[in-house]
Amino acid sequence: MNDFDFAVGSWNVTNRWRTDFLDPDSEWEEFPAVSHISRHFDGGASFDEIDFPTKGFGGLTLRLFDREREEWSLYWASRRTGVLFPPVVGRFHGGRGVFEGEDTHDGKDVRVRFVWSGTRTETPRWEQYFSVDGGENWLLNWTMDLERRP
Repeated sequence: MNDFDFAVGSWNVTNRWRTDFLDPDSEWEEFPAVSHISRHFDGGASFDEIDFPTKGFGGLTLRLFDREREEWSLYWASRRTGVLFPPVVGRFHGGRGVFEGEDTHDGKDVRVRFVWSGTRTETPRWEQYFSVDGGENWLLNWTMDLERRP
């Protein structure tokens, strides 16, 4: 239930995303962010506020642990829209968390996968993948490399 305790604190974040999340040939763009993550419900919840200063937007992630199913639900909301996105759901194994769910992007149905790795290091990493074929093939379209702020 304390899987996200590694993330508590403030972080400088190096983002890389594809200019087109669904095109494997699209260019990569790099930009900074600052993230502040807090722990709640004795480790059963996590709240993350992130700001992308060069992009002019930010967002929030709420992570909730379901004790009965022993899995996490991760909910994202963007300041640009004020809309809560459908959750991705999953769990950690050996310090690596994989979370999946259904969503849409540019009017297309996509399966979304978030992967947390390096959670036992000082430089954790988050990755986002989309699949347009129900999970047969995945396209990495966004990475975040975190470094703890002094």
